[in-house]
Amino acid sequence: MQIIGAGFGRTGTTSTRLALNYLGFGPCYHMVEVFLHPSHIAFWQDAADGKPVDWGKFFADYPAGIDYPLSAFSAEIIAAFPDAKVIVNVRDPESWWESTAETIYGQLLMPDWLIRLTFFYRGMKRMVQEAVWERLFQGRFLDKEFAIGVFEDHIESMKALVPPERLLLFDVRDGWEPLCEFLEVERPTRPFPHSNQRWMMRMATAGLRLSVWLMPLLLIGLLFYLFTKFF
Repeated sequence: MQIIGAGFGRTGTTSTRLALNYLGFGPCYHMVEVFLHPSHIAFWQDAADGKPVDWGKFFADYPAGIDYPLSAFSAEIIAAFPDAKVIVNVRDPESWWESTAETIYGQLLMPDWLIRLTFFYRGMKRMVQEAVWERLFQGRFLDKEFAIGVFEDHIESMKALVPPERLLLFDVRDGWEPLCEFLEVERPTRPFPHSNQRWMMRMATAGLRLSVWLMPLLLIGLLFYLFTKFF
């Protein structure tokens, strides 16, 4: 792994992933990879449980990685790849907390019975809960002051851990310039990608919550149809 994205989610990590892929550092690992490869859930659960994991083998096909759950294990991954450059996405702490509370934290509302219906993603909720919300925030994310303290302390810990020449504190609003200078690559002429904005995440979360209510009705309707058709 050449680039480790140690910043928390909701700091522009999706946009940064797209940028790194475009600059030739892809595929860049991101939470989306867990959804594309459900077998990864077990690996992250092992890491959350404190079991020995082979970071080098797991990331063998990924020159870069960013976002949760990777950033919850930043120190361990940095130790496994001592020559990698480290990018810590930064953002105003207040807006970061509000955005996270309104979007990805709300996805915990998906009930266990619904998750069990999606066979491939069994264990996803537990993994995210333990690898991110428990590991990083000690189960106290909704304590705004505490969570923001964790966010700020994490940035300071990365500054203390990583030599300055290998560390970039990156605000996606600054676009290509600091990222390309840090990675020593030519600046593209195309606009810097901006994706996964809060309104998009709000719509996704709202759709998820709606599905929680609709799923029982659809199941009841299916059972009624089967009963009337075959009995």
